[in-house]
Amino acid sequence: MNAIISASELAGEPAGGRPPVLLDVRWQLSLAKAAGAPDFDGRAEYAAGHIPGAVFVDLDRELAAAPGRGGRHPLPDLAEFGAAMRRAGVSAGRPVVVYDGGQGWAAARAWWLLRWTGHPDVRVLDGGLPSWQGPLSTETPDPAPGDFEPVAGASGLLDADAAAALARSGVLFDARAGERYRGEVEPIDRVGGHIPGAVSAPTTENVAPDGRFLPAEKLRARFEALGAAEGTEVGVYCGSGVSAAHEVLALAVAGIPAALYVGSWSEWSSDPTRPVAVGPDPR
Repeated sequence: MNAIISASELAGEPAGGRPPVLLDVRWQLSLAKAAGAPDFDGRAEYAAGHIPGAVFVDLDRELAAAPGRGGRHPLPDLAEFGAAMRRAGVSAGRPVVVYDGGQGWAAARAWWLLRWTGHPDVRVLDGGLPSWQGPLSTETPDPAPGDFEPVAGASGLLDADAAAALARSGVLFDARAGERYRGEVEPIDRVGGHIPGAVSAPTTENVAPDGRFLPAEKLRARFEALGAAEGTEVGVYCGSGVSAAHEVLALAVAGIPAALYVGSWSEWSSDPTRPVAVGPDPR
C-alpha cells in the first residue's frame, strides 16, 4: 500500500464504499516565544477552514507526551493516544488519511504512530492542505466513536542506545538541517552537533518546492547514495521525532523500511555524558 495519497485521489475516495477518516494535524515548530510572539495555533487554523469531515488532532497533546527526559515530543501514553484516535473516529477496519498545513512533518508523525501501533491503512495527503483543490469547511464534525486499540509495535522504534548502535552497524540518518547537524547553530536544544556516526540527510531535500514528495525512484537513489543499500538496517532521528517521521515516510515511499528514534536529539543532547560529534563528517 502506498504511504501517500494525492489530492485528486482523495477527492475521489468519498464516492467509494469506505470513505477514509480524515485527520487534520496542523502544527509548526515555533520559536516565536523567544521573540515574544504567540505560538502557532493549529486549532485556530483548523477552525478557519479544513477539508470537510476532517477532525483536528493536537500533535503536542495527542501525538506526544509532555516534554521531559524522553525529549520534546516523547511517545504518548498509548491508552490516551488510543482514546484520542477513537474520539476522532479511527477504527481498525477503516482507512485513515492525515494531512497538515503542507510541511508534512506533523502528518507524518500521526502516520508513523498509527502504523507503529497497528493500524493497517494510513496515508498522508501529499502536499498537505495547500494541494487540496476542493471546498473547505468551518463545521466541526461529530464522528461516531472508532474502535482502534493501539498496540506497540515489535520493531520500528529506537531508543538512544539502539540509535547509537545502529550508527555503527547500519545507517542512522539525521533529518535536521545541515547546520544543526554540523553544530554551527542550535536554536532549541542544549548543544549542537550530531550522534557520532550519523549521516546528514535533511528531510527538506525529500520534497519538491510545492511540498510534494519527489518520485519514489529519486528518493531511493538519494538514500542509497547516502548508505541505505539493500539489506542495510536504517534508522532516523531529528530534533524531537517529528521531522524524522517525515523522513521515515519518505523512505517508505522509496520502499526502504526504517526505524524512528523518537527521543531524537532533544533526548540525546540532554544527557551530558553522551558523545556529541560536530562538523560535516559523521564521526
